[in-house]
Amino acid sequence: MSHRRFTLALLAVFAGLLLLFVLPGGIGVGLAGEVFPGEHWQRRSPEAVGMARDRLEQLSQLVGGRGCVVRHGWLIYSWGDQNKSSDVASAFKPVLTTLMLIAVQDGKIAGVDSPVADFEPRLRTLNGGKDANITWRHLAMQISGYGLIEKPGAAYAYNDYALALYYNTLMDRVFRQSGDRVLRTYLAGPLQFEDRYTFHAFGKKDRAGRLAVSRRDFARFGLLYLRNGTWRGRQLLKPDLIQLAMHSPLPPRTPLTSGQSAPMLPHQRTIGGGRNITPVGPGYYSFNWWLNGTNRAGERLFADAPPDTCVASGHGGECMLWIIPSMDLIVCWNDSNVKDQDHSPGDPGSRCNRAAGLIVAAVQDGKAK
Repeated sequence: MSHRRFTLALLAVFAGLLLLFVLPGGIGVGLAGEVFPGEHWQRRSPEAVGMARDRLEQLSQLVGGRGCVVRHGWLIYSWGDQNKSSDVASAFKPVLTTLMLIAVQDGKIAGVDSPVADFEPRLRTLNGGKDANITWRHLAMQISGYGLIEKPGAAYAYNDYALALYYNTLMDRVFRQSGDRVLRTYLAGPLQFEDRYTFHAFGKKDRAGRLAVSRRDFARFGLLYLRNGTWRGRQLLKPDLIQLAMHSPLPPRTPLTSGQSAPMLPHQRTIGGGRNITPVGPGYYSFNWWLNGTNRAGERLFADAPPDTCVASGHGGECMLWIIPSMDLIVCWNDSNVKDQDHSPGDPGSRCNRAAGLIVAAVQDGKAK
C-alpha cells in the first residue's frame, strides 16, 4: 500500500471513531469500550445482557409506577410512561451535590471543606458566629447544624431547611445563574436528556430546587456515576470527586441532633420537610447518596443488595435510582408503591429490600461486566 493510500485509510478509521463518539443520535462508546446513549437510549433484550426477564417483570409488579433498567449502557427493560417527567423528591439531592462538586472542579468553590459563608456572609454572625463554620461538606452530609443548636459537623440531622440554603447559595451566589440553566449547562445538556427537566417541579413559586425529570433521563445521571464521571469520551466530573461522593459514609456512631431549634437566616424556606426528618443516616449517608453500609447495630441498609450499592431515594423509596457497580447495573423508578414504611434498615421483608432481592436475582451471568 502506498504511503498516500495508507494515510487516507488511517484518516478514514479516525473519522469513523470520531463519528462514533460524537454523533448525537449514535451509540457512544467510551475509551474502555463502555456504551453510552446518544439522543435516545439504545435497547437490548434482558437476555442479551445476562438478565432474566421474568424477575424484572416481578420487580415492576412489586414496585409499580414507572421505571427502567439499564445494564452495560443498554436500556433493557422499562415499565410505565418513560417520557413522563415529575418530581423526584429527595432523590434530587445527589444531583445538587454533583453540581457543587463540578463547582469545586471548576475552581468556583475552593473545596468541599471551604466555608459556605464565603458566599453567604450573613452566616458569619448567625447564632453568635456558630454557623460561620458551615462547609459545603456539612451541607452535603446533613451535619451542618443549620437551624439547630449543634455546631457544624457535630450531629446528623436530615434537614430540608439546610438543603434550601444549599441550593440557593450554590445557584444564586456560586454559579450566579438560574438552577435550570446550571442543570442544562453541566448535566442535562452533556448527558443529552430526552425529556422535560426542571428544578421547578411545582412551578416557579413553589420550592425551587425540586427536580422534575423522567426515569430514562435520571438513569443517564446514574450512568455518569457508574462510568466514574466520564460520558462519551469526556470527563465531566473527575474520578476522585466521584469516589468522594460514593465512598464517604458518615461513621455509624455519628451523634444525632437533639432537635432543638436555633435561628436561621431571614425568610429561610424549606426544600420540602423539616429540620430533623429521620434518624436514619449514620453508616449510610454519603454526600446525599445512600450507601449499602451498616449502621451502629450492624444492619445493612438493604440486606439483599450488594455492599457496593448506591442509591438516590425520595419519599422513603417511592422514587429511587439504584447504582450497582459490581453488576454494571442501574434501576430507576418513580410514583411507585414503595413508601416510607417500606424502607427500614435491616428488614429483609421491607418492600425496598424485596425489590433489591429481585434486582439481584435478575442477574444471571454473575457480577462481571
